[in-house]
Amino acid sequence: MADKLTVGVLGTGIMGAAMARNLARAGHTVRAWNRTRAKAEPLTADGVQVTATATEAVEGADVVLTMLYDGPATLEVMREAAAGLRPGAAWTQSTTAGITGVADLAAFADQHGLLFYDAPVLGTRQPAEAGQLTVLAAGPVAGRATVTPVFDAVGARTVWTGENGADATATKLKLVANSWVLAATAATGEVLALSQALDVDVTHFFDLISGGPLDMGYLRAKTALILEDRLTPAQFAVETAAKDARLIVEAGRAGGVRLDVAEASADRLARAAAQGHGDEDMVAAYFASFEESDGPRKG
Repeated sequence: MADKLTVGVLGTGIMGAAMARNLARAGHTVRAWNRTRAKAEPLTADGVQVTATATEAVEGADVVLTMLYDGPATLEVMREAAAGLRPGAAWTQSTTAGITGVADLAAFADQHGLLFYDAPVLGTRQPAEAGQLTVLAAGPVAGRATVTPVFDAVGARTVWTGENGADATATKLKLVANSWVLAATAATGEVLALSQALDVDVTHFFDLISGGPLDMGYLRAKTALILEDRLTPAQFAVETAAKDARLIVEAGRAGGVRLDVAEASADRLARAAAQGHGDEDMVAAYFASFEESDGPRKG
């Protein structure tokens, strides 16, 4: 397989756009499609060809990369693109689609003769733009020489979890990792909200935990986004985090476990979205601690 590939990217939101840019910068031929074309147009400055249809984006591609909202949205777009798919092409689905969603996508891939790779990524806007994502991947060994240059262009590390994408082993690991991220994010918002409610200077809390096992760079970074009013552009949006939280709860329920923290996180994120914070960084779930959508930000 030649080092330079033709890659069709479907979905150019926060993550998909960054991935398309990094693929083009690595020298691959990249065609990209987004439901709202205006959101994809800036990619032309990086050498990405923006297409009018999903079919055009994938036509003759060595690799199709999907980075859409969820499993059903991904399946819908792939059905739209079906006429352009080349049998034998590799499909790396990088959406957090959930376990059931991955099964549906794998079935579609099998019907169309595609090499299916379940390949969600860990990371937010900043590492995506820097090409420093962690790719969690499962799929056949036979096609890995084709998809590896794609993973290398968008990520700093690839973690292989299995040889059958349909088993959703990569997505399962992603859900476990995201359960921790969402719990830490919810705790961050509540620590700040409680500090404000009790009239405690939050810097005293940071001083208290500084350098100890309870200290976290993530806690400090996310708190700063709230206090400094830097919730946009989102590193990872409230609406998307809410979707992931629901998928985590569903996965736990299917596995026979109750995930109270994940369920509470889903509720908090949904309330924040209803207050108008859906497009802000997921730490804006902080606002769900208050009756008003613009709770205090001073600590």
